Amino acid sequence: MAPAGHVIANPLSGELITIHQASGDVLAWELVLAPGGRVPSSHSHPQQQESFTVIEGRLRMRVGRRRVLALPGDTVTVPPGTVHHFANPGPAPARVAVETTPALDMAALLSTAAAMASEQQAAARRLPRPTDLMLFMREFQHEVSAPYLPAPLVRLVTAAVARLARRRGKDARYLALREGPGASPS
Repeated sequence: MAPAGHVIANPLSGELITIHQASGDVLAWELVLAPGGRVPSSHSHPQQQESFTVIEGRLRMRVGRRRVLALPGDTVTVPPGTVHHFANPGPAPARVAVETTPALDMAALLSTAAAMASEQQAAARRLPRPTDLMLFMREFQHEVSAPYLPAPLVRLVTAAVARLARRRGKDARYLALREGPGASPS
């Protein structure tokens, strides 16, 4: 669990995340989203609810089929299992208070996603490495799921890729990213 005050920067999405509270019940975090910044893809949280309260700026969201432009003081709640996406359409950073309940391992997901984005940017890749993405989806299957794909199929594929990657030692780079700075990928 990430300690309070832990800061996570995602260079590809423009997210700067500060963890305020991390317990089994709730992950409270602040999101500062750069102008034009956005979460990389639509997604859902199978077991978690997220509430976004805009403090400054604007947040454009898609929650299910509903499109919302949230302004300061607005709160948008995303129920478990609901496909959503968000972006900052404004000229200034958007500052948003976010609560994820239950917390599960969401702080680790945010840190790992940022580490993968940094590695992707450094390698000048348009997309994450497929094996890393499969290992990520497998590890955080309770926290995030791909929209529009059958969950049993995703679990089957990611389990097979994880087994094969471990057997062939191809999971070392992902594990180093997962462990954070100072870990050495092979």
